[in-house]
Amino acid sequence: MKRLIAILLSAVLVAGTFTGCSNSASTNSAKTGSAAVPSAAASSTASGEHVNLKLFTGKIETIDLMNEIINDFNASQDKITVEQEYQKDASNIIKIKFASGQVPDIMTTYEQGFADEGKYLDLSDQSAWWDRLSPEMKVNCTDVKSGKQYRVCTNMTMAGFFYNKAIFSELGLKTATTWDEFVKNLSAIKEKKPGITPWFIFGKEAWHLGHLIEFIPHGYIKQQLGSIEAKKAMLANDKAKLNFGAADGAMATFAKNLVDLKNKGLINSDVLTATSDNCVQEFVTGKAAMLSNGMWVLSSLTEADPKIADKIGFAPYPSYMPNSKPVVLSAEDSGYSISATTAHKAEAIEFLNFLFNAKNQKKYSETSKAPSAFKDVQAEWASTNVVSEVNTALKDAVNIGFTNEKPAGFSGDDAGRLVQDLLSGKYTPETFATAYEKAWNDGIK
Repeated sequence: MKRLIAILLSAVLVAGTFTGCSNSASTNSAKTGSAAVPSAAASSTASGEHVNLKLFTGKIETIDLMNEIINDFNASQDKITVEQEYQKDASNIIKIKFASGQVPDIMTTYEQGFADEGKYLDLSDQSAWWDRLSPEMKVNCTDVKSGKQYRVCTNMTMAGFFYNKAIFSELGLKTATTWDEFVKNLSAIKEKKPGITPWFIFGKEAWHLGHLIEFIPHGYIKQQLGSIEAKKAMLANDKAKLNFGAADGAMATFAKNLVDLKNKGLINSDVLTATSDNCVQEFVTGKAAMLSNGMWVLSSLTEADPKIADKIGFAPYPSYMPNSKPVVLSAEDSGYSISATTAHKAEAIEFLNFLFNAKNQKKYSETSKAPSAFKDVQAEWASTNVVSEVNTALKDAVNIGFTNEKPAGFSGDDAGRLVQDLLSGKYTPETFATAYEKAWNDGIK
C-alpha cells in the first residue's frame, strides 16, 4: 500500500511538471525541431485536422537517425507531425507516463506486465509487416500468454563479449568457454599488460548491469529450461524453477564471480562511475581488452575509430554453473508498440509503414549495426570480420533471448541498481540473491 501511494503521488507531481521538465537537460529529450506537440488525447482525428504523434524511446544509439527519418516523414505530407522523445531511464519513465495519462502514441519500451494490462495495441492483423518479417523474429515478437503480437521489431541483435583480437593474439589467448578459463584470460592480461583493463564495465549506467543479469544468470535459466519454458516460468513466477534467492543458485554465483573479479582488479576500478562513452574510448585506444555489449555498440566503436573493425573479436558468455554451456544473445531489437489508448491508430500505422520501408530499414540497419529483421532488406550492417566473429559465436553457444517476461514493477534498470549496490559493498553475494528475488516478487505484486 505504501508503494502504491508513493507511485500515485509521484504521478500527480510529475503530471504537473512534465511539460516544463521536457526541455531541461535532465530529461535527455531528443526533439525533431518541430513546434511543441500536445498529447494524443488533446488532438483530433477529425477529417482534415492536423495530427501530432509522440514517439517515445530509450535507444540513444538511434536518436539522430530516427530524427532524420522522422523529418523525412514530416516533410513528405502535411497531415501528421511526429516528434521523438528520448529518456535515458525509459523503462521507468514509461511507468510515470502510463500512470499520469501522458501516454506516447508509439514507444520502443516493452514490458510483459503492460501487455497483460492491455496497454499495447494488438498488431496481429498487420499482415503487411509480418509477411516481410523473418519467422524467427515474429516468434520473438509473439506474446507467450495470448499468442498475439503487441510489437514489431525491425532488427536482430546479438550480445556477448567484444574483445581486442590483437591483444589476445599477442598473449596467445583463446576465447574462454568456462568461467575458470575466462578468469585465467583476464589474469594473464592484467599480469602481462598492467596498463590495460582486462574487462571494462560501465556501471554508472544501470541498464548495462541489468543486461549482465539478463545474459548471465538469466541466460543459465533459459538454457536449462529452454526458451519457451523459461518464459512460462518467469510469467508464472515459478520459484522452484527460477531459484533466484538460493545461496548456491545462478544469481548468487553470478554475484560472487563479479565481486571476485572486482577484488582481484580484473575489472576497472571506476566501475560505478564509468559511462558507455568511457568504455568506448578505453576499448578503441587499446586500454581495455574486453567489454560486454550488444551489436548496437558497433556504431560507437567504429565512429570513434573506423580502423577498430578489423580488431574486434566477439565471443559468448562463458559457462559458469555446473552442467551449463556458453550463451550468446540472439534476439529481436528495435521493437515498436502502439498505445492501446491512442486516438490515432491509423496515423501511427502510417508512420510505421514509412519507417519500415526497405529504403529506411537498410539505412537503419547499417547505421545501428544490426541485421535487419525484414527479409526484403539487404544491408551491410558490419564488416566481414565482425559478421564472421558473430556467426562463429552463434554456432558455438546456446542462443538466448531478452528477458521480456520480467515484472512491470521491476525493470532492467532496477536490476542494474541492485548490481551497483552489490559492487559498492551493500550486499554479499547471498544477500544480493535474496534481495533480487524479493524485488522480483514485489515487482509482480
